[in-house]
Amino acid sequence: MKVGDPREPETLVGPLIDPAALDGMQRALADARAAGAKVHGGETVDLGGGCYVRPALVEMPAQAEVVRRETFAPILYAMKYRDLADAIALQNDVPQGLSSSIFTNDMREAELFISARGSDCGIANVNIGPSGAEIGGAFGGEKETGGGREAGSDSWKAYMRRATNTVNYGATLPLAQGVTFEV
Repeated sequence: MKVGDPREPETLVGPLIDPAALDGMQRALADARAAGAKVHGGETVDLGGGCYVRPALVEMPAQAEVVRRETFAPILYAMKYRDLADAIALQNDVPQGLSSSIFTNDMREAELFISARGSDCGIANVNIGPSGAEIGGAFGGEKETGGGREAGSDSWKAYMRRATNTVNYGATLPLAQGVTFEV
């Protein structure tokens, strides 16, 4: 993915907000390595100013505190699991709860994920990424990223767990903001 000026149409990754965000990302990657992770990417990119960094894919051997910590940086933690219940438990074992996604062709897995026994996030997506652009849905998170539902009524929250669910029944993966990948 091209790292650079976000005003250029071919750029997919712009800069981090400031040096503190860059330091936070590098600390998170160091913590992941200390927990036994294999880190791919995450290197800084010198573009003559700004806080540019390559996205990182981090293969974690197990759930760890670094995964539970919210780091505002392009880091994707990946963990192996035995069954879907284990994967959902890993996902729900964090204090944040804004948006989540599952990619599956099994409708039983999809239904479990978006049910009250599944994702405990405010937005649960099926076969579409957590871009946060669910127009018309009640937008908001749960747990530490909760705090209300824009565009939705809160009067029923005392009776139910709130969630916005999207399901992509197509065979292609639509990406937000017109992003395309040439593979």
